[in-house]
Amino acid sequence: MFIRSWKKDIFSIPNLLSLFRLLLIPVYATLYLNATQRYQYLLAGVILAVSCLTDMIDGKIARKYNMITTLGKILDPLADKLTQLTLTICLSLKYPVLYPVLGLFVMKELFQLVLGVVFLRKGKMLPGALMAGKVCTTILFVSLIALVLMPNIPPVAVKAIAVIDVLFLMISFVSYAMAYFGKNVKVQDIPSE
Repeated sequence: MFIRSWKKDIFSIPNLLSLFRLLLIPVYATLYLNATQRYQYLLAGVILAVSCLTDMIDGKIARKYNMITTLGKILDPLADKLTQLTLTICLSLKYPVLYPVLGLFVMKELFQLVLGVVFLRKGKMLPGALMAGKVCTTILFVSLIALVLMPNIPPVAVKAIAVIDVLFLMISFVSYAMAYFGKNVKVQDIPSE
């Protein structure tokens, strides 16, 4: 029964789209890190745009056609976080001013991962992504994709993007800390199926 369910889950359209996004990560990284011409940066940006588009589509399909699965709840955010991490690492190699963005991103994600596991072991979890997290993810993707598409951007613009990204990461970080430990804790018991 479990194997049949697992196969059904993995071969659902939303989960296949999440797997596709995971497969795009090394393609993007290879293209970007080896880019020397404008068209190569554009191609790397197109790969990221396809990844973002499939991210938007998979959730809509899952909700509309009742294809929400436990595997999908793991794959979708995993693909998001690994894409963001890869994008931030690649860009930090070209623009060292982005190292604080990378450091804060890693700290925030590790914080969420550790607390997620701790609360999961207690039979509790956040009911979903917080609005601050969704806004932060959008800001990160838009700003970092802009850096990919504009390889000759002035250094002052890169610094401005770094400051904006750090600001939104900090807001998201604080929002998640408050969701776990604040006055209005958002952690809930895991519903029994």
